[in-house]
Amino acid sequence: MTNKTALITGASSGIGKAVALSFAQAGIDLILLGRSIDRLQPVADAATTLGVSARSYALDLGNLESVRPSIAKIIEEVGALDILVNNAGTAYTNHLMDTPLADWQRIIDLNLSSVLQVIQGSLPHLRQQKSGTIVNLISVAGQQAFPNWGAYCVSKFGLVALSKALAAEERANGIRVTALYPGSVNTALWDRDGVDADFDRSAMLDADTVAAAVLYAATAPAIACVEELTIMPSAGVF
Repeated sequence: MTNKTALITGASSGIGKAVALSFAQAGIDLILLGRSIDRLQPVADAATTLGVSARSYALDLGNLESVRPSIAKIIEEVGALDILVNNAGTAYTNHLMDTPLADWQRIIDLNLSSVLQVIQGSLPHLRQQKSGTIVNLISVAGQQAFPNWGAYCVSKFGLVALSKALAAEERANGIRVTALYPGSVNTALWDRDGVDADFDRSAMLDADTVAAAVLYAATAPAIACVEELTIMPSAGVF
């Protein structure tokens, strides 16, 4: 994959970090995005020891109006983009009846609207070169609704629709879109404020396993497209 460049959101930890290092091992140069340069830099340093270029950029995807122009500026500065991995997102649990509008909007903004903004900032470059692969990390919560996870599920079902509509619109421009549905993954997501879930984390997928699936989809031969891919823990944990 020499001379390929990938942009990864939420790259400082968890699945995003694992994807970054998996891509680096495959020889893919990296554009790493996250809220903190200090947390991104160790990932970039680890990637460069594997022989690739890795640039880090601090970007708050919750600040929607700044996302699209910031992405466009970053791509212009780097001068290359072949693979976009929309990984950043957050989780939230609450009964729908008890979900404050502010919490609802925050989940929709980060898990869905910010993804659209990243895509809109990236598409002009991908269209111009008539090629590119976009991998959207969704969740099995985009295939099945779970009680107490209403806002989260709505954001993920919306991301499924976004992925499918985008694929239909951009196929003629040589752009592939993959909707990837991991089951539960043992990351720090479960420790965040606003998440109340008691699962056996030892039975979950690990981030490296999901990263391998992302790499598989992103590096499929140009003649093929992995449109959808579901990966679940073999132990049966959702």
